[in-house]
Parts: sequence; C-alpha cells; structure tokens
Amino acid sequence: MTLEEIKDPAGFEKLRNEWNELLEVSDSNCIFLTWEWLHTWWKHLQGGRRLFILTLRRGGQLIAIAPFALRPREFTRFVPFRALEFLGTGSVGSDYLDLIIQRGMEGEALRALAEYLAPGKRVLELAQFKRDHGGAAPALAGLLRERDWSSRETRFDVCPFINLSEHSWPSYLATLGWEHRHNFRRRVRQLTKRFAVSFEVAHSEDLRREALEALLALHLRRWSGRGGSNAFHTPGLHAFHDELTQLALQRGWLRLFLLRLDGQPAGSLYGFMYNRRFYFYQQGFDPSYERHSVGLVMTGLTIEAAIKEGAEEYDFLRGDEEFKFRWAVDVRELGRLELYPPGASGSLWSHAMGLRRAVMSVRRRLLSNALADRTPATRGTGA
Repeated sequence: MTLEEIKDPAGFEKLRNEWNELLEVSDSNCIFLTWEWLHTWWKHLQGGRRLFILTLRRGGQLIAIAPFALRPREFTRFVPFRALEFLGTGSVGSDYLDLIIQRGMEGEALRALAEYLAPGKRVLELAQFKRDHGGAAPALAGLLRERDWSSRETRFDVCPFINLSEHSWPSYLATLGWEHRHNFRRRVRQLTKRFAVSFEVAHSEDLRREALEALLALHLRRWSGRGGSNAFHTPGLHAFHDELTQLALQRGWLRLFLLRLDGQPAGSLYGFMYNRRFYFYQQGFDPSYERHSVGLVMTGLTIEAAIKEGAEEYDFLRGDEEFKFRWAVDVRELGRLELYPPGASGSLWSHAMGLRRAVMSVRRRLLSNALADRTPATRGTGA
C-alpha cells in the first residue's frame, strides 16, 4: 500500500480517467464526486485553497482517494490556522461529498488514511456527506477518535428525494395527494391552451448555451426582488457552470431543460442524470409567468422524463423548501464533521469553532429576520 500527496494541478489532471473508474466501483458514486465536477470547481471556485489530495494504491492500482483541499488562513474564523476540507465545499451545492474507496477495500484504506492523518496537527472540517448511510467520512472519524482525536458531528442539511424504483409515471402520480395531482394536470392543460408550449432538453452545444443563459437570467430576475440569490451571483460561478455543463453534455449527464411559451424562454430547469439518478440542481422562470406555475409544471415534466429514462431516484438535493415536499416524502440527511487532533492546537481549534458557531448563529438569525421583513408572502408560485 502506497500513499501519495497530490498538491499540484498537473497531478490532479493526470488522475482524470483513474478517478472516475474508481468512483464507479465505490459506494460514494455520485455526480458531485466526479473528476469533472471537482476539477472544474477547483479551476473556478478554489478561493485560495491548496490542493491536498491523498491517493492510495496497491500494486500500482488506485484503490482510494481522499479529495481534500487545504483551506487558507482566515482570521475571521477566529483562528489563524489552516484546515483540511473536501474539494467542492461551499455554496456551489456539492452534496454527498466523501472519500472515494474501492468497494471491499474500505477497512484497509481507512486504516491507512487514519494512520497518515493521526500524527498531524491539522483539523479536518468535512461537510456535506451522507449521514447514517455507511459513509467513509464518519468511519474515518471513528478511527481518528481511537487515536485520541476529538470530534463534533452535526446535521448540515437535508435532501428530499423520490424513490422511483418500479414506478411508471401514472403509478407515481397516484402516490401524490389528490389536490397536488389535480393542480399539476390543470396547470399543464392551461398552459397548452393559452400558449404554444415546447419543453426540450439541451442536446447540442447551441441549445446548452441558450438554456444556460436563460436559466441564469431568469433565476436572477426572479430573485432580484427577494433579497437576491447566491446560486449564480459571481463571475466564478458563471464560469464554473459554463464549463461544467459543457463537460456534462459531452459525457451524457446534462439534463438542462428549456421551456418556451409562444417561442419565448419562460423557464429553465438544470439537472443531471448520473448513475440512474436524476439530480434537480436549480431552476429559473420568468416572474411574469408566475401565476401559471411554470416551476411546478417543469418539475413534474422532468420527473416524468426521469422515469422514462429509467431513473431509480429523483433527488431534489440540499434544502427543505416547501415545493420539494409536494413531490417527495423521503429525506436524506447531510452531515458536518469537525475533527480535532489531541493537544493544545486541537483544543484551541475546538474552542474557537465554538465561538464561531455562536457568532454565525446570531448572524443567521438576524439575516433571516431581515429577509422575512423584505420578502412578501407569495402563493401559487409553482416553485
């Protein structure tokens, strides 16, 4: 067993084919751990981090990847130290982050990683992983605790999802409440009577570009009067999604839909189909069509499309927004782990992070109150 540190972009680049081959035979396999997602994130959204990818090989064969980055010192976090975190961490919405380990090699690989990390003095802050699903991150935490590390695990968020196994579109609709099912059908009928409706998925570079531009413009327009959105608000995020959607189109993963009413873009829904799962990433629609519930219609049509493609699951990803629970009843929890080495440095980190959590809690409460005051109550948005 050999362990290697990858700290330069060239080394990250060379891992491309091996990375995805390993991911496909791991229990962590998801769109957000593909080389395409994480490498594109690194190019555009690294934010001063340093690469710190750990690879494990046995007889030259790659059996595990710890996709870490070293976060820059941030005095606003109350300690001038660095911490290791997952590549993809942040507001871009990389859910289900984790270690990538060949199925059947988890025990050996985790022990090797724990032995390497245990003597170090760096804190690990690992977020956005699945909780209570046998993930590698919690198992690594257990091994480090055996080596006198301390830890704190909290719930980070939830991901509502629909189990589509063995469902047809009619059988899935039958699981919904009568009112919601009736409302969806009524909205579809009203749209088709009032407008010439087209709803197509980007299958070419030209349509990808058009649908993405529509998504960005419509999403930002819709949220401009509601305190803004942090989904596409920086040049780095624009560049990330432009490159990522190109790569995903080439790999056959992209599901970027464009809704036109009388030939004009009225809505766009951005998702992925990967490993027989549909991931609902984001959507945008023209506020002038809000009363027609175009968001509701697009969601229903993409669930139908996912079923026809053989998806076993439709995942709404992070967030407990009300509209998701009109369609989904199951939820998956995301977790956050803080792992502190023994000794004075770990103790300092732990106390500093406690202070930071208290300050952030006050900030979130104040922001929530401010947004509540600025955002008008709405109904029938179809979001």
